[in-house]
Amino acid sequence: MILTLVGTMLFSDVALAGNKPDPTGSSTGTATEIAPSKPGTPVSLDDVANQVGHNKIAINLMWVLLTGFLVMFMQAGFAMVEGGLTRAKNVAHTFAMNLMIYPLGMLGFWVCGFAIMFGGVGALATLGGYSGLNHEIAFTLFGHTFGVAGGTGFFLSGHYDVAVFGLFLFQMVFMDTTATIPTGAMAERWKFSSFVLYGIAVGTIIYPVYGNWVWGGGWLSQLGANFHLGHGHVDFAGSSVVHLTGGVCALVGAWILGPRIGKYNKDKSPNAIPAHSIPMAVIGTFILAFGWFGFNPGSTLAGGDLRIAVVAVNTMIASATGAFGAMLYMWWFKTKKPDVSMICNGMLAGLVAITAPCAFVGVGSAALIGLVAGILVVESCFFFERKARIDDPVGAISVHGVNGAWGIISLGLFADGTYGDGWNGVAGTVTGLFYGDSGQLWAEIIGILANVIYVGIISFIVFKIIDKIVGNRVSAKAEMEGLDVPEMGAEGYAGIKMDKNAETPLSR
Repeated sequence: MILTLVGTMLFSDVALAGNKPDPTGSSTGTATEIAPSKPGTPVSLDDVANQVGHNKIAINLMWVLLTGFLVMFMQAGFAMVEGGLTRAKNVAHTFAMNLMIYPLGMLGFWVCGFAIMFGGVGALATLGGYSGLNHEIAFTLFGHTFGVAGGTGFFLSGHYDVAVFGLFLFQMVFMDTTATIPTGAMAERWKFSSFVLYGIAVGTIIYPVYGNWVWGGGWLSQLGANFHLGHGHVDFAGSSVVHLTGGVCALVGAWILGPRIGKYNKDKSPNAIPAHSIPMAVIGTFILAFGWFGFNPGSTLAGGDLRIAVVAVNTMIASATGAFGAMLYMWWFKTKKPDVSMICNGMLAGLVAITAPCAFVGVGSAALIGLVAGILVVESCFFFERKARIDDPVGAISVHGVNGAWGIISLGLFADGTYGDGWNGVAGTVTGLFYGDSGQLWAEIIGILANVIYVGIISFIVFKIIDKIVGNRVSAKAEMEGLDVPEMGAEGYAGIKMDKNAETPLSR
């Protein structure tokens, strides 16, 4: 009786207030927005509690979707970075790969990739608790269960649920980031038909299996519960799942394709093949850095997790120290010039490295992680070009592969124990070696080795099968002419006279 009277008085006051403008918004959205469970009856405490719970999940779902949209826009950044750092005669081809990897990878992920990766993940706690993704294919060894792949969710069939659809969108754009990394390392000599088959393969099998092991409840995530190695292999937003996977795939693909014509002389010394548009690459880098604010903070899968502020600042600081470190290292020790393309790669390397530990470290550690990444990407690019003689036109292997591994190791070193209680089913917060838990570092190292072995082998098999079907590399004539007309049927820059000496250096 008292609750009914109070509710009636409250709603009467609000109704009167609703007749007035509300320029500050302080009176907009009140108890009158809560509908009673039974029409014509007063709002109960259960109705209020249910609305609060609904709003919490709604905030989380909206956060996941909005940050997913940001990550999707990163594809434009990748297209501009890769297109800018390669030659004008191939720009339509490079952009076409960055365009088509989005639908190709998505369709593969929809068909079976999502099911393999998340079909056994269990209840989606932050998105309402839906628990239908509960079939993990596993085997038992030495008394421990090792999950290897999910077994439900193919074509999203049987899971017509808002939480599943929200998770699918967010995780699909992460997969797309992995998928596009090899398009930079293999640019300017990769046959488009081969790329199309790869695009389907990466979303169906290359990416999701390792993703299941880390994020889908698989065996790497259980190294803590099964073997007391910290919290198992922890990767907050994808240094290993996304970037190391893409980097290893890029390494295998670039190695199989071989270097571009004119890249190496007879004495094996490299020739510089200039980027055709540094401004395009710089703009693309800024777009990627902006999208990373969806990539890392969005991985909380919860807009109500206020740790997103720490994640965002750590992400920003690591990008700054990555760019700064690469600039100084090139300027002082390598070329005596502050190389713009390497500054771009330094910023991206810092972002890649902080992606795994961003939620678990303090800002000082984030700055150090980014700084090391900026230096590491320079040395790595020089190593692959001059020692390993693997031609990577944009430095994708170094940015994503090498610094993906560094990001995972840095989590095992610098996680400060302030976040992650219960992560992967292990009580307590995530703590690295420098804060007392050496087991966490071992779990991260095992995850790196598993990635290199699995992704390296499956990528090799995929590229070899594709080579048998359609061939991986374009003809020498098409490569010399530029891939835009032979492969795509149209010039990227119509009516512009190319500088052939710059476009195709002659080997000595």
